[in-house]
Amino acid sequence: MKTLRRLLYGEVLVAVFLVTLGFIALFFFFDVVEELQAVGKIKAVGYQIPQALIYVALMIPSHVYELFPITVLIGTIFVMARLARSSEFTILRTSGLGPWRALRTLMALGLGFVLFTFAVGDYVAPLADKTAQMLKSRFQGSMSVGKTGAWLKEKQAYGHYAVNVGSLAPDASMEDVRIFEFDNQGYLVSLTQGKTGQFGEDESWLLEDVERTEFTAPESATPRADRAKFETFRWPTKVSAEMVSAAVLRPERMGTIDLFQYMRHLNANGQSAQKYEIQFWKKVFYPMSCLVMVVLALPFAYLHFRSGGIASYTFGGVMAGISFVLLNNVMNDLGNLQGWQPWFTAALPGLIYSVISLTAFAWLVLRR
Repeated sequence: MKTLRRLLYGEVLVAVFLVTLGFIALFFFFDVVEELQAVGKIKAVGYQIPQALIYVALMIPSHVYELFPITVLIGTIFVMARLARSSEFTILRTSGLGPWRALRTLMALGLGFVLFTFAVGDYVAPLADKTAQMLKSRFQGSMSVGKTGAWLKEKQAYGHYAVNVGSLAPDASMEDVRIFEFDNQGYLVSLTQGKTGQFGEDESWLLEDVERTEFTAPESATPRADRAKFETFRWPTKVSAEMVSAAVLRPERMGTIDLFQYMRHLNANGQSAQKYEIQFWKKVFYPMSCLVMVVLALPFAYLHFRSGGIASYTFGGVMAGISFVLLNNVMNDLGNLQGWQPWFTAALPGLIYSVISLTAFAWLVLRR
């Protein structure tokens, strides 16, 4: 069995590595072409080709995470088909490699792929993506989301707050901060606007160059608005730097723990967390798709190939991998629109392909 595992694992790992390298080279080229459009622009002074190449290189872990199930499928199909055409797999079968033993052997390798995908998607890719965004904002001035910045909400003992952060500066400070304070009846109590803001270490924000407007109650005899300016203003809050970053960064680029904490924050403050819940469960289930792809590739070892047959079956594997990614994205948006259970929405693509994999295994391997 050690010789068998060494043969299969070595062949599959080399094939998956080469396929992944080919895809990454292709996406690297596309990203470089796209980033060259930003090089030399007035708003991106100092953002030249070396910086663009570093930025694109930092995006590689995200591409590896997104493409790895496809590359696992293509690489494993190629190896299984090649072993079948050269009759090596037939020799292995006659030496005692039964279908269930072959399945267990490949599933053990698939679990290794699962752990690798989880590590890249949960630790390496979020850190690299955040570093890339900060690098780009250093030359473009700031990092913002949309035209209105990032919006957050927080409930406190005497009311609730709606917070708008225009952008994040390269040093992780905030720019164009607005804090709307409402009482428990929903009336606007005050508006605090700061040019910049820093995250304090004692659950607070320290705003600078602040203009604060306080409003009297609407039912008062003489409603008025009092304005005052401050050089600095401390606002106590539990909204952390990670939460603001989560509102600025795309949810699929966040780690599992960050997603979970941000979901809890949204739910605690009465905000919709559907999109982030789907992404959280997708982070949980997505690495398991590598295991599904390995099982889906096993039946190719039991097919009979003619000359040139490997290319057509490998192409079929590419189409199957692409269809999985498309289904994953479609179910993501569909579940968000229809309000489906987040865990079901995230798990459904993997369940569908698991059924297809086991059906193909039962028909091509066990019955035939």
